[in-house]
Amino acid sequence: MANVRPQPVMSAEQIASSQQVATRVLQTEGEALYALSRSLPPDFPRVIEAILAVPGRVVLSGIGKSGHVARKIAATLASTGTPSFFVHPAEASHGDLGMVTPQDICLLLSNSGETAELRDLIAHCARFDIPLIGMSRDEASALMRSSDYKLTIPDLPEACSIGMAPTTSTTLMMGLGDALAVALMETRKFKPEEFRAFHPGGKLGAQLTQVRQVMHGADRLPLVEETTPMQDVILAMTAGGFGVAAVLDVTGGLIGVVSDGDLRRNMKGILDRTAADVCTRHPVTVTPDTLAAEALALINKNKIGVLFVCEGNRPVGILHLHDLLRIGVM
Repeated sequence: MANVRPQPVMSAEQIASSQQVATRVLQTEGEALYALSRSLPPDFPRVIEAILAVPGRVVLSGIGKSGHVARKIAATLASTGTPSFFVHPAEASHGDLGMVTPQDICLLLSNSGETAELRDLIAHCARFDIPLIGMSRDEASALMRSSDYKLTIPDLPEACSIGMAPTTSTTLMMGLGDALAVALMETRKFKPEEFRAFHPGGKLGAQLTQVRQVMHGADRLPLVEETTPMQDVILAMTAGGFGVAAVLDVTGGLIGVVSDGDLRRNMKGILDRTAADVCTRHPVTVTPDTLAAEALALINKNKIGVLFVCEGNRPVGILHLHDLLRIGVM
């Protein structure tokens, strides 16, 4: 029998205390972010301009918690249209400085601005005239004095009880990094399809898939004319395998859809009627460029299982709910 680890039991007072701590930490960090939003570093617009101007990449570095934040900022920049990567400062001092070229721009993070491990990177930027952005709370620090652009974060108390664990400071760095990434993204007019190109896997990639990539093509379309007898409409619905048929006018434009629900609602004398008599007019459709997530939202909102894909008013494909579930859109 497997050993069962005993579960610690917290008293009501301990539970209440932990909730108070959580509230205090979140309020402290939230207020710090608000303060930063009210007083952005003056160099922020110049940093955006400088990053847009370099032909190379944004190289980020930092040590400890600042290094973890730098990795995250690099990943966010790279996924939103600004090529970037992280270099560990210790590895940089042992050969990885060769990854940082005069075509690049460096963004170095240090809460104190006096991180010894960054000295070689700072010297490398100066030697090869590589633009340097410093992010620190101390504008008089060695890092900020060496920087061409200064992203100074407010010098506010850390959220921990001893005032030493990086909490507020790293939250501010993370927030400022996100602000940089989004500002660059919007300035570049970064499109959803570009975002998907960098996120092909997982649920996010599935949601950003376009309908054209998962729809069934024109050869699978169950099409009937508006004068088609309902007996033939039912045969077309059965042969198509989607439980629906698109009803077209004489020009080939979509005027309605016959579904299983339409059949049930019109059982009386249905075989004596035509497609135009039974169909639901003005059906919900999507275009081939519609995102899969948007198509699923339409299916759920209208409580249907199938969408016809149209260019103009002409059906070019058909999309079933199962096609979206198959690729992981939920």
